[in-house]
Amino acid sequence: MFTKDAEIIDEITRLKKQRNAVILVHNYQRPEVQDIADFTGDSLELSQQAAKTDADVIVFCGVHFMAETAYIINPKRTVLLPDKESGCPMANMITAEALIAAKKDLPGATVVCYVNSSAAVKAESDICCTSGNAVKVVQSLGEGEITFVPDQYLGQWVAEKTGRHMHLWPGYCPTHMKILPEDILRLKKKHPGTLALVHPECRPDAKAVADEVLSTGGMMRFVRESPAEGFIIGTETGIMYRLKKENPAKYFIPVNDKAVCPNMKRITLEKVLWSLQDMNYKIIIPEDIRIRALSSVERMLAIT
Repeated sequence: MFTKDAEIIDEITRLKKQRNAVILVHNYQRPEVQDIADFTGDSLELSQQAAKTDADVIVFCGVHFMAETAYIINPKRTVLLPDKESGCPMANMITAEALIAAKKDLPGATVVCYVNSSAAVKAESDICCTSGNAVKVVQSLGEGEITFVPDQYLGQWVAEKTGRHMHLWPGYCPTHMKILPEDILRLKKKHPGTLALVHPECRPDAKAVADEVLSTGGMMRFVRESPAEGFIIGTETGIMYRLKKENPAKYFIPVNDKAVCPNMKRITLEKVLWSLQDMNYKIIIPEDIRIRALSSVERMLAIT
């Protein structure tokens, strides 16, 4: 067993070359895991990056639905999730069976599915979206009923931006629920001149007092291009590491330093190493589900 990070990283590097692997790391992962990434970003962005490589193996450091998305787009590659228990509470708030039942209650409604959902749910949806492109996806739809799953708060924000009435699934992200408006207002008063950036998964009252509502990728771009020096960040705290690393002349304050996703922190350097050693845990999706889920993803990509 390797006990020092440097030794673990050396062995990961050796095995990565041996396996012809690429390591994809989400913005919310541990700093030391971000440091070994070939690509760091949000879930769909990472899956698209993987498709551009010639890797045989994709090690996805994120949560289960993200690794599934990588497999949906890259079915001929081996996709590994270093911790099989790394799930997403929001994604678990809807099942394919529950969505099928809901579709019977609203026949003909277009189902817009947030990418933070299982492959089986994507397969029962008409089109996918991300937090960054959800508004554009909904704007592209014709007249008619819309069912938005599973995040009610992202859906509510999209409805406000587009003026479309949508039937919202009652899902939510427990981590983003910790981002409170009173904390944002307190920090803005304490740090005048800072800009408050929050994720669309946050509660409506938190989004209402923020300066910008942005996906994680949107936050990275906004900070890079903004002349402001200070930012209040309303999302999972893992993104702070990348923000500071890529913008050393700027400073960042978390709205709530308890906004930590325990599932995102399950993956460690040791687990990445073990994943490459044992080729575990492999993501497998039945082909009929994968093809239908891919159609939902491709419809989104055709628009955005």
